Amino acid sequence: MNKNVSLLAQTVGKVIVGKDDTIIKLIASLLCEGHVLLEDVPGVGKTQLITALSRSIGGKFNRIQLTPDVMPSDIAGFTMMDQSTGEFVYRDGAVMCNFLLADEINRASPKVQSALLEAMEERQVSLDGVTHELPKPFLVMATQNPVETYGTFHLPEAQMDRFFMKLSMGYPTAEEEFNILERTEMYNPIENITEPAMTVDDIQNMQQAVKKIRVTDDVKKYIISIVNATRGDRNTTLGISPRGSIALYKASKAFAYIYERDYVTPDDVKNTAVSVLSHRIILSPQGKTSFGSSEGYVTELLKNIPVPSMGGR
Repeated sequence: MNKNVSLLAQTVGKVIVGKDDTIIKLIASLLCEGHVLLEDVPGVGKTQLITALSRSIGGKFNRIQLTPDVMPSDIAGFTMMDQSTGEFVYRDGAVMCNFLLADEINRASPKVQSALLEAMEERQVSLDGVTHELPKPFLVMATQNPVETYGTFHLPEAQMDRFFMKLSMGYPTAEEEFNILERTEMYNPIENITEPAMTVDDIQNMQQAVKKIRVTDDVKKYIISIVNATRGDRNTTLGISPRGSIALYKASKAFAYIYERDYVTPDDVKNTAVSVLSHRIILSPQGKTSFGSSEGYVTELLKNIPVPSMGGR
């Protein structure tokens, strides 16, 4: 594994017990300048995960608890008159940071969801004709509880598509939970990270290195064959858009970089496909009956798509 990624993962691991796959995929999303939707039940460490990542890098971390009364200005900021100068000045919103935890995004109103997703996509906010660039790197990790639906606003599919990956932490094993209890006996585990493992400049350099990873035509065709299989399939009512194929392409390059290769293999594609593609698919009634979930559908799809040989990379 790349030494910088390994160091970062180990530092986050001082707080988060287990969940190595989730941590690596979160780092991969960061290296691809993508945002993450973390869908899981309460209390499994979603907040701790993004807090640990931000502490490990030394970037600015903001958290906003999204409720129906949150306003778009809370997200994007606002302009107000400075009484001393008589001029209008910009006051930062929650997005003016490197790492933003948007807790329970499905409890925010559609107007607030749109304001957040616009900032995620454009990486800037525009108020009163003035554009304000967001800091770099910029990562949003939005959470939602899949169990409770009362008082929530479902994210439309077009907005779900804006998230680079959808991840889930799941419940810990008995051994992991034992370690969690030991870590929390004396103090908050986040205090285990006493200083950043790297800087935001280091992350930006890594992001540039990921872009230089080579992808052969055969692997590109493999990615296209996967996304094409979801379109016009009787098991789906919504297949993967070109944004999805681009995301899978980028995620595969990030995994190649993480595991110290300068080229992408089909395994990189397969290892990221479920997290990158599943939230972009809507299953038909037949698909739900056959596969249960979009994750199950993508997993089965990967078994049936011919894998290219890497002999001529």
